[in-house]
Amino acid sequence: MKLLNDLMKRNPDEVSLETGSLTSRSAVVAGATKGYLCVIAAAILWAASGTIGKGLFAGGITPLDVVQVRATFGSLLLAVFFGIRSRHLFRIQPKDLGFFIFLGCVVMALVQLTYFTAISKIQVAAAILLQYLAPIMVAFYSICFWRERLTVSKLLALLLSFAGCYLVVGAYNLQLLHLNRAGILWGLASAVCYAGYALLGERAMHRYSPWTVLFYALLFSAIPWYIFYPPFHYLWAGFTLPQWLGLLYIAFMGTAIPFGLYFVGINYIRSTRASITATLEPISAGFIAYLFLGEVLEPLQILGGVLVITAIVLLQLQTEQDELAPELIRAQKAEGKEAAGRTRN
Repeated sequence: MKLLNDLMKRNPDEVSLETGSLTSRSAVVAGATKGYLCVIAAAILWAASGTIGKGLFAGGITPLDVVQVRATFGSLLLAVFFGIRSRHLFRIQPKDLGFFIFLGCVVMALVQLTYFTAISKIQVAAAILLQYLAPIMVAFYSICFWRERLTVSKLLALLLSFAGCYLVVGAYNLQLLHLNRAGILWGLASAVCYAGYALLGERAMHRYSPWTVLFYALLFSAIPWYIFYPPFHYLWAGFTLPQWLGLLYIAFMGTAIPFGLYFVGINYIRSTRASITATLEPISAGFIAYLFLGEVLEPLQILGGVLVITAIVLLQLQTEQDELAPELIRAQKAEGKEAAGRTRN
């Protein structure tokens, strides 16, 4: 609870952003830095939970069990915290309910379904590589429809991050042209869903806090798993205490907190930069596997990690203000409402 509380606190240095006047270089850098740090932390937490997930799968727990528990207990954690400390985060307008149902029941649920189906048909490395086509899709959509500028550094960062992922997952050892066609299609679908999740989340944050968006997306994402999988299966499955600890870790530290951090990152640096930065996840997973599982990193995998880190540094060096960042849009709307209220009075 204390960790969540700290994550939701506002930084005093961001006062100008809250009032809609994010103009000084120091404020721009502070907001961007917070965004990148949040996404980097999310990538590391996702990678750590993936390592724990491998152990759970080896012990007989199915991916659907994990998905059902992470969605249920992740949203429960947020609900308890909001109820105690931040009840205003529950508030949404009735007209937006359908949007959140779609974001959770369809998009977020499909992110998990398509990825798990892909890894059931092709190698995990290939599925990861296909899913991390998402930053390219996000960038293409944002540039075509959201007036985002395609700078040289952003294009170079895209290329470096994808090349880095290619090397890190060892795709050079895969016969990519001979993979199961259905598995490739599911992997591409996972990239589309992951990109859609980031883009729709950014759009929702024009009106709501990142944590509000996450809560309703996570809450509604649990519904399909109670319809298409035995409800509350985890309660009578006979999991051991270590298995329950692993499941709860994934629900809290591998779902609620990192997804929240990812949305906070999008809140400040937008979807394109956040999705590129999130490619740090497979690099983090490889490093964690090296430290705790004794897996050996090949030189090309290390080079891939360097490429991804270089991509993130390139993005961080570009600190211009983005007037379409959700945090700034919400601040400008709030300022407009206050000005209108003063005019009426």
